[in-house]
Amino acid sequence: MKKNYTYDLSVIIVNYNVEFFLEQCLNSVGKASEHLKVQVFVVDNNSIDGSVDMVRKKFPDVNLIANKDNKGFSKANNQAIVLSNARYVLLLNPDTVVEEDTFDKIVAFMDQREDVGGLGVRMIDGKGKFLPESKRGLPTPAVAFYKIFGISKLFSKSKRFGRYHLGYLSEFENNEIEILSGAFMFMRSEALEKVGLLDETFFMYGEDIDLSYRILKGGYKNYYFADTRIIHYKGESTKKSSINYVFVFYRAMIIFAEKHFSQKNARLFSFLINLAIYFRAFLALAARFIKRSALPLSDFALILTGLYALTHHWSVENIHFPSLVINFALPAYSIIWMLAVLFTNGYDRKIKFGNILKGVFLGTIFILVIYALLPKNLQFSRLFILTGALWTFFFYVISRIFLHFTIGKRFNLSAAKKKKFGIVGSKEEFDRVSDLLKQTNDNIETIEQISVAEEKDEGAVGTLQQLDQIIHMHGLSEVIFCARDTAAHEIIKWMSSIDSSKIDFKIAQPDSISLIGSNSIDTAGDLYVMNINAINRSENIRNKRMLDLLVSTVFILLSPLLIFLYEKKKKFISNLFRIWIGKSSFVGYNLNAYSENENLPRIKNGVLNPTDPHNLQDPQLIDKMNLIYARDYTISKDISILMNAWKLLDR
Repeated sequence: MKKNYTYDLSVIIVNYNVEFFLEQCLNSVGKASEHLKVQVFVVDNNSIDGSVDMVRKKFPDVNLIANKDNKGFSKANNQAIVLSNARYVLLLNPDTVVEEDTFDKIVAFMDQREDVGGLGVRMIDGKGKFLPESKRGLPTPAVAFYKIFGISKLFSKSKRFGRYHLGYLSEFENNEIEILSGAFMFMRSEALEKVGLLDETFFMYGEDIDLSYRILKGGYKNYYFADTRIIHYKGESTKKSSINYVFVFYRAMIIFAEKHFSQKNARLFSFLINLAIYFRAFLALAARFIKRSALPLSDFALILTGLYALTHHWSVENIHFPSLVINFALPAYSIIWMLAVLFTNGYDRKIKFGNILKGVFLGTIFILVIYALLPKNLQFSRLFILTGALWTFFFYVISRIFLHFTIGKRFNLSAAKKKKFGIVGSKEEFDRVSDLLKQTNDNIETIEQISVAEEKDEGAVGTLQQLDQIIHMHGLSEVIFCARDTAAHEIIKWMSSIDSSKIDFKIAQPDSISLIGSNSIDTAGDLYVMNINAINRSENIRNKRMLDLLVSTVFILLSPLLIFLYEKKKKFISNLFRIWIGKSSFVGYNLNAYSENENLPRIKNGVLNPTDPHNLQDPQLIDKMNLIYARDYTISKDISILMNAWKLLDR
């Protein structure tokens, strides 16, 4: 006997620290739910980014389950499924955008096909490119082998080798498939009642494969439905290139094999997967090591080679260096100059010779100070140090010019090219988003309005229907769609039809401080928010950590003397060691007001905070000081706070 359901559809979204993507997703879900009876669940896995408060404030009708710990994907979805009361259940990722008629179409399709238990849709990434995981085959040992070792990618259209992503099936046609994607998993509630919920043995990954397979074994079919599209930004929960992802994903495959395959096939599958795990982990480690160490190691080798060559020149003039200098001093000098260049941002993507010069100069001063403290018998030649500094700077200049012309993108000497933006929306939204854009981006050449109406607004360069021509004529580098004025299906249509190799896309949500997009399938998703992110720029993160490390090291070495200046001696020592190992920082936000600043960039907890030198008590002033600290951060701020409030390091 069929159950009497109250709703047509239950949408279940599991969220973990993607507040702005979740807001965008819920907005699109709301528009897609207008013609059906839909209940929406958000299960938050203990996010710390303000997601829970955002849902409560902006989406009061959503059924919110706020977990106090991260329960994983399966358990979190099951929490909502057992509470749902609808004919169909949709498991939806928070980093997605659905079209206005997506729910109408998938419900109508399933109503006509009672033999279908599960359905997936055509997914595109933030550049408008089709995502092959929209349709997948069962990962049998053979299919897994072809996938693991890249054979399926080489022969993606082959019926034998391309079964993992079913590359031989058209992305534009409805087809019966085996495995649904967990990003959009639409299922008949009766099927779930028959085959069971998500297997909670899977913490993350593999649970979609397991449930899809059980739906098939339960006598139902799974379908790929090409008549609607969604955007899936991908990668918000994990970095898929990380070693941790490799282990978690492939271990999930082993659990699946042991559960569903014969003992013989499961052993073969397990062997292949374990082989793949260590093979991929080795490749990931090797790639990471090469990527991070190739440049500094080559710099060190060439700088040191130059210094050795200089000693040879000195020896021709009958000036011989002690072996201690040759074996230890020259490598030390090379490292000091390199660290100084690193500290002055000389290793940033944007190459500035002024930063390199500053670093070499500071390194030289440091070396000369150390040199002055050495015994006379080890003081060999100040001129050599100065000549070595000139060689080091000369090397950096020549090598970076060479890298600029050979590699280019990674080592860019040119001034950052200013961007031309097009904003698709009404005049009101254009003005709002323009102001937001100016606060989040310092690299703007022009901002043009593109009207959504058939007749263009005064001051607009054209209408949405002319978007491709406008991009070409005005040389736009980025298009921002205002979601209040532009339908999701229009956004997705244009993203799919425009050549995305030279243009990026963003979506501006109504009454939101965020502009969301994704510039490639490999990025987690690009996000413009109010410009309070100075503290999280790579150079500031690095400088802040180096200051913490250097000062904590000095304080630890002097602690036998400094400890008498503090009342809570154990706490003082404990704080120093926490800072030294990177668990804490000397300076962080004032945590008493942190809850009021839920959109501030995340940083380590600090022993001191920006309000300490001023002894502020007013919550609003404290909140403002936290904001200013994040927005205008420089390393000198930490030094100033430390110099003025060092007596509080024992709290």
